[in-house]
Amino acid sequence: MSFNTFGHLFRFTTWGESHGPAIGVVIDGCPPGLTFELQRDVQSYLDKRRPGQSRHTTQRREPDQARVLSGVVEGENSTFTTTGTPLHLMIENVDQRSKDYGALAQTFRPGHADYTYWAKYGVRDHRGGGRSSARETACRVAAGAIARLVIRQFAPTAVIRGALVQMGGRKIPQEQRCGNWSAVTLDDNDFFCPDAATAVAWAGDLDAIRKAGSSIGAVVEVVAEGLPAGLGAPLYGKLDADLASAMMSINAVKGVEIGDGMAVAELTGVENADEIRAGNEGKPMFLSNHAGGVLGGISTGQDIVCRFAVKPTSSILTPRRTIDEAGRETDIATKGRHDPCVGIRAVPVGEAMMALVLADHLLRHRGQVG
Repeated sequence: MSFNTFGHLFRFTTWGESHGPAIGVVIDGCPPGLTFELQRDVQSYLDKRRPGQSRHTTQRREPDQARVLSGVVEGENSTFTTTGTPLHLMIENVDQRSKDYGALAQTFRPGHADYTYWAKYGVRDHRGGGRSSARETACRVAAGAIARLVIRQFAPTAVIRGALVQMGGRKIPQEQRCGNWSAVTLDDNDFFCPDAATAVAWAGDLDAIRKAGSSIGAVVEVVAEGLPAGLGAPLYGKLDADLASAMMSINAVKGVEIGDGMAVAELTGVENADEIRAGNEGKPMFLSNHAGGVLGGISTGQDIVCRFAVKPTSSILTPRRTIDEAGRETDIATKGRHDPCVGIRAVPVGEAMMALVLADHLLRHRGQVG
């Protein structure tokens, strides 16, 4: 059993550490004959996640340039075509500062996985957290870009978009939830925020948080439009269960919702029921989408809505109480380059995980019912 692999028919395995020479991903189960251009179809998504693009993210300078090592034949005009064999993408680490972590070699950072890795394995990579670092998510974004090629092949109308909808206690307007945003607006600010006024307020909030030596949590929403009904399976193959697993596997995520999520506890049966009328071409027309596009673990054909909460960055300048490997009590302040809100760069990661789950389920659906 591999604990670095996710998926069933469309499977990906990530490798590498935050301060190693490189990180990468091997994708197995990718159909042959999918043509892509590296910059347009892969690098563009990595660029969205890349660190150091604004004052609101870590200043680690990583170009995150992906290299394709296997699983393709190279064509004209920088295009590649998948062969159906394992597809291998590699990203070099070029801006590590391992010396920043020297003082942490024997000390556990509160809120990090330092203690749990040490307790389980008896050894840990203190340089940026090793495998527990969010650096690994670049591999997921690269794999998600390939998953989008699969989705484009079998569900050409599908669109996957993510946005930051809450930072700390400040939320975007309720009417802009569940994908009711403009893609242009998302690209016009540093937060992938669909509301310009909220983005301005967040900038001020984050400046104050950073100057105080602290960090802040956030909520990311990911919406997939244009998927067919029928994806997923009952009981143990549920689409929403796989989505929840995928989002919860992202670093620092502590909660996942599908559709209205926890808010359904406040609704009555009359309010919660997504009523149905006859739509065009005999297809059903749902009058609401409290279920987030999934019922009984199977997609309804509506927008698939997933939301996840990201905890505040644990690496902060304010001293925190902790212990070292010998059990001695001490205080620690984490230096180095860290995101004051990891939720910002989690947006393209959430999009990637949505794409990876949907690509897998499209292939599984196709294999089961044709």
